[in-house]
Amino acid sequence: MENKITIGHLAKQANVNVETIRYYQRLNIVEKPPKPTEGFRLYPQSLIGIIKFIKRAQKLTFTLAEIKKILQLGNRDCNKIKYLAKSKRDAVQVKIEELIAARDELDCLIDACEASEHTTSCALILSLTENNI
Repeated sequence: MENKITIGHLAKQANVNVETIRYYQRLNIVEKPPKPTEGFRLYPQSLIGIIKFIKRAQKLTFTLAEIKKILQLGNRDCNKIKYLAKSKRDAVQVKIEELIAARDELDCLIDACEASEHTTSCALILSLTENNI
């Protein structure tokens, strides 16, 4: 039988806040163990790995709904999980391209500001006012 731990110990081991675990429970991403008549709920130690998985997946921009779906699929359907990962990668690539375009536009605006440093109007404000980005 697996050792059980309190929510505080679970949070510490998974490097999250206790409220994070409770939030995941409310979203039905992780199960809430039954509360004994006396004492505290005890959680399986295997939940540490699941919570760490959730946090790593969030860093990869998966939403909690997507993470819940992945956890539900588990090891049963790698093709569906691979499809989700490819879709996420494609969305990340689009975002990267949008951010690069925004950076390039900001560079142009900064250059325009520097070129109009000694004028009475700010080139950046004029450009943003006149052009719909």
